[in-house]
Amino acid sequence: MVAAAPPRTEFLERLERLGLGERLLTNPAQLAVFVSDGLTAFSERPLAVVLPESADEVAAVVRACHQAGVPFVPRGSGTSLSGGSVPVPGGVVIGLNRLNRVLSVDPVTRTAVVGPGVINLAVSAAAAEHHLQYAPDPSSQSVCTIGGNVAFNSGGAHCLKHGMTSNHVLAMKVVLPDGEMVELGQATGSAGPDWVGMFCGSEGLFGIVVEVTLRLVPIPEAVCTALAGYASLQAAGDAVARIVREGLLPVAMEIMDALAIEAAEASVKPGYPPCAALLIVELEGEREAVSADRTVLDSLLAQSGASHVHTTEDPGERALIWKGRKSAFSAVGWLAPDYLVQDGVVPRTQLAHALAEIDRRSRETGIRIANVFHAGDGNLHPLILYDGAQEGAADRAHALAGEILRLCIALGGSITGEHGVGLEKRDYLPLMFSTDDMDFMRRVRRAVDPAELSNRGKMLVAP
Repeated sequence: MVAAAPPRTEFLERLERLGLGERLLTNPAQLAVFVSDGLTAFSERPLAVVLPESADEVAAVVRACHQAGVPFVPRGSGTSLSGGSVPVPGGVVIGLNRLNRVLSVDPVTRTAVVGPGVINLAVSAAAAEHHLQYAPDPSSQSVCTIGGNVAFNSGGAHCLKHGMTSNHVLAMKVVLPDGEMVELGQATGSAGPDWVGMFCGSEGLFGIVVEVTLRLVPIPEAVCTALAGYASLQAAGDAVARIVREGLLPVAMEIMDALAIEAAEASVKPGYPPCAALLIVELEGEREAVSADRTVLDSLLAQSGASHVHTTEDPGERALIWKGRKSAFSAVGWLAPDYLVQDGVVPRTQLAHALAEIDRRSRETGIRIANVFHAGDGNLHPLILYDGAQEGAADRAHALAGEILRLCIALGGSITGEHGVGLEKRDYLPLMFSTDDMDFMRRVRRAVDPAELSNRGKMLVAP
């Protein structure tokens, strides 16, 4: 049985005795910054926010929470798009942004050891002098933290070839929900259960990452990016199928529809051609291999009926192409006051059917949807546009988002590819998994955190 939490003032006094000083935030104006994450549909004011500066301070705060029975939520930059870092009622937010040091970069083992508050892009910046980089590249990589990437097993446009965060995490130091600090995995590989793999994507339910050992990859000798415009999403999808059939393995294949293109042009002005669908394909590797693959790719795109094709190796042009794609989520703010970002996955063979269904439901409901997706692995990101000032508009948008998730499951896919379950999708998880599977996952969670203090209420909840 979980002990009742102590009175508010008594617990705050415990935190004050840890010597955090001004890094213990309790003022309502200070707490307002932390009430929600990137999905602002969910919000909650925490009891307090703690900003530790070391792994030992994180452990001390967690021990205080454990002893008092007070729930806590680890948080990085708050870019979660599933409500994963929204505070727990009456709980503490443990902000990890000050644990932001790149502790080491080893060019021999091609590894980096970093704190959880290190910004994703900063890892590649630190490794660049050794001609190495960190491969996972979420659209928010200029602001999102490695700790959050681990919690949600983040991907990105280039995960088609390089894989997700879990493919690049070798070891980690974590604070368990009772405050114990343990090390999982080894930089040189480890035998036995894959605790690192279990921790990646657990959304904070098993504790807090305070140090991560990452795998680095060589910066490619050559990179080539192709831009192709099409008269329909179906035609762009057919071009992807053509590329896959030919045996090419691009590092990325992305598709944007007309609304997403319009938003990007209104925002960062990447100079995309006017078309119904835009396909971005990127090749990387040794120069000779990229040159050979580019010849094949140019031929395939020419045969695919594209109305516009532009291929470039110029770093400036490539950066602008990707700036447009990675700004798409925020750029739709130019088209509507509010929007929901969905994150379903379907088998690549079902992409055309899924997009047709999404379009049909958009027309039936009168709710505009901008589509951006990782075409190579079937990861859809429909951006559902609405005006929250209109009565019932938010509810209708959420209902449509739910229909899209059910569609993905019906087509043999998943309710999330990289954004996590959090608060937004937790009620849909039982549609993917059996009662026994859900019960087993809850038992594993409670084995680590019997009181369910760590990010309580996210992903796994009582039936």
